[in-house]
Amino acid sequence: MSMSLEQIEAEVLKLPEASRAELLTHIMKSMQNVAVDGVADAWAVEAVNRDKVMENDLTQTLSAEDVFNKINLKDRDNEKDFIQS
Repeated sequence: MSMSLEQIEAEVLKLPEASRAELLTHIMKSMQNVAVDGVADAWAVEAVNRDKVMENDLTQTLSAEDVFNKINLKDRDNEKDFIQS
């Protein structure tokens, strides 16, 4: 007798978290070559749109150095706030 998807899900959710993670890994590996409908196309459209925005100077870009400097400054500010409280 085969189980319904709902029955399988109920049984899987009874497993310990580590076992569910291992099962998920096996399932994901079995689906490596399966493309989710429309996902690749959606990312291609998004990439084209982002390229157009950048080409037309419709957004502000930051260098990696600036981004990491801002992150480091926020980290230092958060550390100061933590120490003062």
